[in-house]
Amino acid sequence: MPQPRTVWITRTQPGADATAKRVRAMGHLALVEPLFEVRDLDADLRLQEAAALAFTSANAVRALATRTADRSLRVFAVGEATALAAREVGFRQVLSTRGDVSALVAGIASRKRELNGPVIHLGGADLAGDLVGDLARHGVIAYAITLYETVERHAPTKVIECLESIDDVLVHSPRGAKALAATLRDFAAPTLRAICLSRAVAQPLARMRTSGRIGSVISASLPTEDDLLTLIDH
Repeated sequence: MPQPRTVWITRTQPGADATAKRVRAMGHLALVEPLFEVRDLDADLRLQEAAALAFTSANAVRALATRTADRSLRVFAVGEATALAAREVGFRQVLSTRGDVSALVAGIASRKRELNGPVIHLGGADLAGDLVGDLARHGVIAYAITLYETVERHAPTKVIECLESIDDVLVHSPRGAKALAATLRDFAAPTLRAICLSRAVAQPLARMRTSGRIGSVISASLPTEDDLLTLIDH
């Protein structure tokens, strides 16, 4: 039986705790130390104008759920984790495209005849891709509303002091990879393996790998947490 691995989870809360629970269920040790924290922002929702909502993160779902009890609109979600978050807060019409922003655009565009108003993209201050612009090129009216921002945290001293004993670090976003790379520039971890949600997520760590600041960098074959976690045992 393989030895338990120590896995550093860098994603924001509350997703970090959900990931940690899954890592522990696999028999590994989870070190939860996010590199970012989420802060809500003031926003005019204007949901009465919308035909549907689009989410590219579960954090956006949670940020909306605390501001309104309206769950009547159709939801388009970038992946199953985001779709699950939407269902958990009470949305009933939820379509998951199990992929990236391009897949989400295609899923919405294929249903544009069913939409009798704009699609509202609810998200953070640093959005992945240009969902609104891509939808416009498909003839879908859309606009974005910013609900929150993610603020970088420095890796705590207790993580820096035990870097040599951490086997893997899970990286869920390009911003997370950039923050990790910044840490590695000051504190090398030549035995650490970065497990990234996609090749795009892994890209900011490429130079850290070639310079020996990190041991290895691998990417999930599909941008889902199921595929990400599978790599821990490989």
